[in-house]
Amino acid sequence: MSDSIISVEHVFKAVTDSTGTLEILSDIDFALKRQETVAIVGASGSGKSTLLSIMAGLDTPSSGTVRLAGQDLFAIDEDARAALRARQVGFVFQSFQLLGSLTALENVMLPLELDGRKDARSAATEMLGRVGLSQRLNAYPKVLSGGEQQRVALARAFVVHPAVLLADEPTGSLDFATGEKIMELMFDLNREQGTTLVLVTHDRAIAARCSRSITIEAGRVLMEALVES
Repeated sequence: MSDSIISVEHVFKAVTDSTGTLEILSDIDFALKRQETVAIVGASGSGKSTLLSIMAGLDTPSSGTVRLAGQDLFAIDEDARAALRARQVGFVFQSFQLLGSLTALENVMLPLELDGRKDARSAATEMLGRVGLSQRLNAYPKVLSGGEQQRVALARAFVVHPAVLLADEPTGSLDFATGEKIMELMFDLNREQGTTLVLVTHDRAIAARCSRSITIEAGRVLMEALVES
C-alpha cells in the first residue's frame, strides 16, 4: 500500500488487573491514504481514543503493527517514535493541551523551536493570523475563550504542515456554534495543506463531513463506509 500514510495491521489491546483481562481493541485492521479524511466513530468507551493513541505511537498495542509513513512504530524506540511524530503528526485534543505559562504565540512557536526552525516566530505569527487570532498573540490561555484556545491548538497543529492530523473530539468541550466554526476552520486548513485527517468523534454529523467513516463498537470495527458527498 504505497499510497498509505498510516496502516493499522491486526491491532489488539488488552489490559490486565486484579479483576481479570479487559479487551479494549480486537483485530483492528485498516489503512489510510494520503490526504484522506477519515472519521472514527463510536460511543464513549468503544476504544476510539485508545486506537488514536496507538496510531500515534503514544500507547502500545498488545499485538499488531502500526506503520506511519512506512515505518513500523513499534520496531523503533520511544525517542525515534517521538522524532517521527514531530516530523509527521499534528494533534488536536478536546482539552486543548496548551501550556498555561506560554502565550498563544509561544504555544504555536514551540513545535517549530523544537524542530530547530529559525523562522518560528514569523511562521507562528502567520498561522495565528490564519486562524483569526492576530490580535491575541500575547494572550495567555487563561484569558482566552474555549474557541480561541482551540484555534491556538489548531494553529499549533498545522504550523508544522503535518502529513497526518489526529483530532480527538476537538469540539467536545465547546458549545455548538463555536464547535461548528472550529470544524469549518479545521477542514479548511486540512484542504489547504493536503493533510490526512483522522477525526475521532461520536457526532455523526461531523463524521459525515469526512470522506470515510470507520465505526468502532466494543473494540471492533463494526463498519467501514465511504461518505456520500
